[in-house]
Amino acid sequence: MADYRLEAEIRTEFGKGSARRTRRAGRVPGVLYGHGQDVIHLSVPAREFAAALRNGGTNVLLTIVLDGKEELALTKAVQRDPLTRVHEHVDLLLVRRGEKTTVDVPVIIVGDAAPDTISNHQLNTVSLEADATNLPESIEVDITGRTAGNGITAGDLPLPAGATLITDPEALVIGFLGAPTAEALEAELEEAEAEAGIERDESDASEAATGTTATGDDA
Repeated sequence: MADYRLEAEIRTEFGKGSARRTRRAGRVPGVLYGHGQDVIHLSVPAREFAAALRNGGTNVLLTIVLDGKEELALTKAVQRDPLTRVHEHVDLLLVRRGEKTTVDVPVIIVGDAAPDTISNHQLNTVSLEADATNLPESIEVDITGRTAGNGITAGDLPLPAGATLITDPEALVIGFLGAPTAEALEAELEEAEAEAGIERDESDASEAATGTTATGDDA
């Protein structure tokens, strides 16, 4: 797991106005905490921080350089503007090599389920405890050939070496359903129309049943 080096600066001004000035200067305001140390208010370069998240994932290991001293840290919370997607604030947690920490890891689906089978991704992430300096970016699970009723639980996931599952092992991560038949879809449509108070005439019912529509002079 690669770590990314960020040159941090101490922040001595606080509040919304100060945060805006920090962001206009191309930096992201944040805090660094952990291991019983006092919270440090700092800022990190926005471009380098965004690149670290983009290339290393949400659990990227960061080397924070502050006043010539290096500290290892993980991102615990990142605030982004919902429209511009600009990073507005970051919470950084101090970690040490060999230390265990708990993180949420994305579950990535690869492969295709069996024909006429629909996969239903129930959990997008699972919680793991792992070495803070060797955290997985994601967990891949192959669903090739999976059939209806053959679900995958958290306990079925292939965990990285040294990682411990924190999520309930019985929790359903990916479920599989049989694709609905044309008859089932038609029954659902009729039920929905009935609930909405829509009545079909006989020609509509006949066309729905045969899958044909009137054309030409018969329209």
